Formats: sequence, C-alpha cells, structure tokens
Amino acid sequence: MNLIVRVLLTAIAVVLLAKLLPGVAVEGFTSAIVVAIVIGLLNVFVKPILVILTLPITVVTLGLFLLVINAGIILLADNFIDGFTVTGFWVALLFSLLLSFVQSILFSVLKEDVR
Repeated sequence: MNLIVRVLLTAIAVVLLAKLLPGVAVEGFTSAIVVAIVIGLLNVFVKPILVILTLPITVVTLGLFLLVINAGIILLADNFIDGFTVTGFWVALLFSLLLSFVQSILFSVLKEDVR
C-alpha cells in the first residue's frame, strides 16, 4: 500500500513540476503515473550500474557527478515514455533536483501520518 501511495505522490510531483518548468511536459495524470513507475524502475535497475561504472569520476567530483546520472535517468525516461517530454540536459537536471526535493517533502509528510 505504501508503494502505491509513493507512486501516486511522485506522479503528483511530476505533474506539478511539468506545470512549473517550461521545458517539461506531461500529457496527463496517467502519463505521470507511468513516468513515476519508469523513473522508479530505472533508479532500481540502471542507476546502481551507472554509479559503479562512474565511481572514479564521482569520487573526483566529490559526488557531484551523481547529479549528472540523475539527469541522465530523467532523459532516459523521456526516451521510453511518449507522453513525457524533457527538452534538454539542463532542464532534466533542474527537474531531477526539484523532483527529489518535492519527493522528500511529500514522503516526510507520509511518514508522519503513519506514526
């Protein structure tokens, strides 16, 4: 049940950020749910492989390269989903930062409701 709530909260965050950022577009809430699921799956399966392969550059940049990996995950999701569009790398970077921030706020509210 918690997983479904997290996916729905992430979809809401994707829709809100698509309204705020000019370079991001989502066709509807169904597409936003698909975006949330695909980003979650990419973070589980692809991101650890990318982190291991780019570990030397991540260490040299003191972890800042992880932001590039997150933007790459967003751009990869853009390629997989027809109803989701991100115009470029910098927009994807800003979108990933804001999505992480909004998710942390929403998930912290979720944890407080459980207690």
